[in-house]
Amino acid sequence: MSNTQLENPALYDPRKVLDHPDFRVLTSGEKPSKESNIAAFYNPAHEIHLVEKPKPKPGPGQVLIHVRATGICGSDVHFWKHGRIGDSMIVTDECGSGHESAGEIIEVGEGVTEWKAGDRVAMEVGVPCSQPSCNACRTGRYNGCPDVVFFSTPPYHGTLTRWHVHPAKWLHRLPDNVSFEEGSLCEPLAVALAGIDRAGLRLGDPVVICGAGPIGLVSLLSARAAGAEPIVITDLFQSRLDFAKSLVPGVRTVLIDRNATPKDQAELIKKAAGGPLQLALECTGVESSIHTAIFVSNQLDYPLIITDLKHSQSVGFGAKVFIIGVGKNEQLFPFMHLSANEIDIQFQYRYANQYPKAIRLIAGGLINVKPLVTHRFALEEAVAAFHVAADPAQGAIKVQIQD
Repeated sequence: MSNTQLENPALYDPRKVLDHPDFRVLTSGEKPSKESNIAAFYNPAHEIHLVEKPKPKPGPGQVLIHVRATGICGSDVHFWKHGRIGDSMIVTDECGSGHESAGEIIEVGEGVTEWKAGDRVAMEVGVPCSQPSCNACRTGRYNGCPDVVFFSTPPYHGTLTRWHVHPAKWLHRLPDNVSFEEGSLCEPLAVALAGIDRAGLRLGDPVVICGAGPIGLVSLLSARAAGAEPIVITDLFQSRLDFAKSLVPGVRTVLIDRNATPKDQAELIKKAAGGPLQLALECTGVESSIHTAIFVSNQLDYPLIITDLKHSQSVGFGAKVFIIGVGKNEQLFPFMHLSANEIDIQFQYRYANQYPKAIRLIAGGLINVKPLVTHRFALEEAVAAFHVAADPAQGAIKVQIQD
């Protein structure tokens, strides 16, 4: 049984689901049975609805999982509302959502010996080709594999469903003291850990985190676990800053004024930090936010973690703007300011080699992600859950679907 057989994208061809005679979109208000394999799908008409699809059977190298917890990510909402992310990830048909998932194995396929029914797992949903001929896979940077199957990124259906078939090699065992809920949060935690790793955050570094959304908050937890001090976090909403304070009582908070200039905001944050800042970890991809981070130069020696540059400040000579966020396909950068100040721009795409670390940090008590889940819905209520996740007025941090 070759790796090619195990990691062949054709195994996850979305047409197998969409063309199956059992596939159908549920009518509004229809109550599905507990025995049906339902899922939350979006489509090019920007509709979010439940569908019924066939219960899959695990093939060689695969396992069948009862998905017990799935978080709704901002990208799920974006695919629903906007139908695309960039020029390569476009919703062209009905497409299953969800990629922050954990569950219980209920059946194993041929050749699977490391797993058995009843095992509890977190699912790493970016499945690369794993071939020696693939430079990204061979060098361990498998997030760059050109043939990756990333569940919930069109055209591949996601894991927000009752039963999901997954390659056995891309599962991570959950310790007894880690819940399904925490296991599903390993995915956003992996994003934050990858950013902190590549940005070079060190013990004792002063850090500012701009944006107290889900990635900002897991970055806050990760930075604290890594020994950053002091930590400043900013946001447009006081409620989110209060939430951050409840997570990490020692964090310093700065409420951003929509009418203030970026330079004025920078002064407030530097004052809160007690000094200048140097490294931006950017998680929005918004052009104006990146400009704000770049433009104001200071004499810098402190790292800066930025997860929402809509209300961020600046980096200066010898600094780095580290971009995780996704934005429009083409953007303008102030070239000569970057050049004259030796400001590096670096990018991150998803994550690699982070899941085992995320599980260890949660199991060992160094990072407590439990408070991040503010809203819980049954699988049958997934459409209502999406509407809550998409509405900032609802005050949700992380909305989870549980089954």
